[in-house]
Amino acid sequence: MASKNTPPTIDIGIAEAQRKEIVAGLSALLADSYTLYLMTHNFHWNVTGPQFNSLHNMFMDQYTEQWNAIDVIAERIRALGFPAPGTYKEFVKLASIQEVEGVPKANDMIRHLVAAQEATARTARKLFATVDKANDQPTADVLTQRIDVHEKTAWMLRSLLEE
Repeated sequence: MASKNTPPTIDIGIAEAQRKEIVAGLSALLADSYTLYLMTHNFHWNVTGPQFNSLHNMFMDQYTEQWNAIDVIAERIRALGFPAPGTYKEFVKLASIQEVEGVPKANDMIRHLVAAQEATARTARKLFATVDKANDQPTADVLTQRIDVHEKTAWMLRSLLEE
């Protein structure tokens, strides 16, 4: 039994080493998700041109969805017994998505978002083998939901670029 000052041991049926490996993948997903959130919000603020109204509203829907998702991912990390990364410095190290410099034209914003949505889906998908091996259904559920959203959003954004 743990002393008063020692937190209780986590015994959820997933070994600590497996939880640590899952958390590393979730931390990368959180970093990509936060970077995508910030990129989308930036584009919402700065989009101009003939598509302004539709893109401004679409980007708002997308960054709002992304904002809610980062909390789910961070809370899953905490449920597995580890701290969630939460600084720009950590996110820059962990993210596969690069920040966009300046203010691109509307169609370039869309292209950047397609690439970032797809990168985030790839980051989530890479973690599946580890999660399956650990028999971690709650994390698998989070990953499935995130991949679905990112693939659908990328498809919708790509559709805007078709002639």
